[in-house]
Amino acid sequence: MRSKLHKRVAEFKEAAYAREKGVYPYFRPIQSAQDTEVLIGGKPVLMFGSNSYLGLTTHPYVIESAQKAVEKYGSGCAGSRFLNGTLDIHEQLENRLAKFTGKESAVLFSTGYQANLGAISCLTGRNDYLILDERDHASIIDGSRLSFSKVVKYKHNDMADLRKKINLLPEDAVKLIVTDGIFSMEGDIVQLPELNEIAVEYGASVLVDDAHGLGVIGKNGAGTASHFGLSDSVDLIMGTFSKSFASLGGFIASDQATIDYIKHRARALIFSASMTPASVGSTLAALEIIETEPFHMERLWANTRYAKELLLVNGFDLGNTESPILPIYIRDNEKTFMMTKLLLEAGVFVNPVVSPAVPTDETLIRFSLMATHTFSQIEEAIDKMAKIYRELFPEPVTTARI
Repeated sequence: MRSKLHKRVAEFKEAAYAREKGVYPYFRPIQSAQDTEVLIGGKPVLMFGSNSYLGLTTHPYVIESAQKAVEKYGSGCAGSRFLNGTLDIHEQLENRLAKFTGKESAVLFSTGYQANLGAISCLTGRNDYLILDERDHASIIDGSRLSFSKVVKYKHNDMADLRKKINLLPEDAVKLIVTDGIFSMEGDIVQLPELNEIAVEYGASVLVDDAHGLGVIGKNGAGTASHFGLSDSVDLIMGTFSKSFASLGGFIASDQATIDYIKHRARALIFSASMTPASVGSTLAALEIIETEPFHMERLWANTRYAKELLLVNGFDLGNTESPILPIYIRDNEKTFMMTKLLLEAGVFVNPVVSPAVPTDETLIRFSLMATHTFSQIEEAIDKMAKIYRELFPEPVTTARI
């Protein structure tokens, strides 16, 4: 007799339905390095679905640094940072990141997801409050669930609603506001100056998830707090290495006391194996490139401006994006899947974002730029996108919103 669990999983039909329709868009195997052009099914495809904003995943210095780290330290650390898994290069990277973000100290996690999970779940407790933007990343949501804290959500990037919600909380309670710096789907930037003012007024602390901000905005790519001149005011900065840093891992930067507390309380750190030597080596190299070669970020923004202009000229609705993340709103689940499929067949890789991840009327194609894209690659991708969109929507394209 089948168990209730088997019955439950057997009732999951969404993926099978998409496969039957021929529009299943996930787990597409790539047969080459993550670059502006990749191989899928043996065919070249333009990559516009990557988070490698600076295009450093194939940079010779990054690759060489990863190889040297493996040669010296081996392939893994065989334990957690808390016990036997701390290498001298872990501490070297932590010190570099603290200086980079303008903080006293930093601690590494094996992934960015674990960084949020570990820090958020241990910093607040049962009688405390976590105040989240409704569009915060899933890792923030999951961290809040593990914290046992009371969770309050405010409307996306709506500082008036944040003020309204925080005003209802006990004055003497511990309060932590957690927000993305650059929101990963919408591409807009948090209104950090006003958020910080509210935090100060109500005695709250602030954690900025800068996964998509580091290497993209701020002085020398130092992120959202730096972008607004608020590095000293923001209490905690979280970052990942799987995007601009072309590696794998994550970190939290803050004052010395807070980082020491996280090191001894974050279960995602204490009970998880540490970052591999290759990941640390490649991250150190990418950080050096970001700090010393600003032209990578300049190229990223040149590409972003060019692509945004072309998309708007073609009538696409890009919402309120302010970053290299360009959400192309389709506002229809089926057509979002179909457009993704047809684009891949035409040689363009993009990511679909559909319900329940977003409301049905906010489904979108996530089109993201890399510093290493050429203008001709951008033109080719957008030309194909416009052609396919007109085929799916014969009526005039929705008027663009800037």
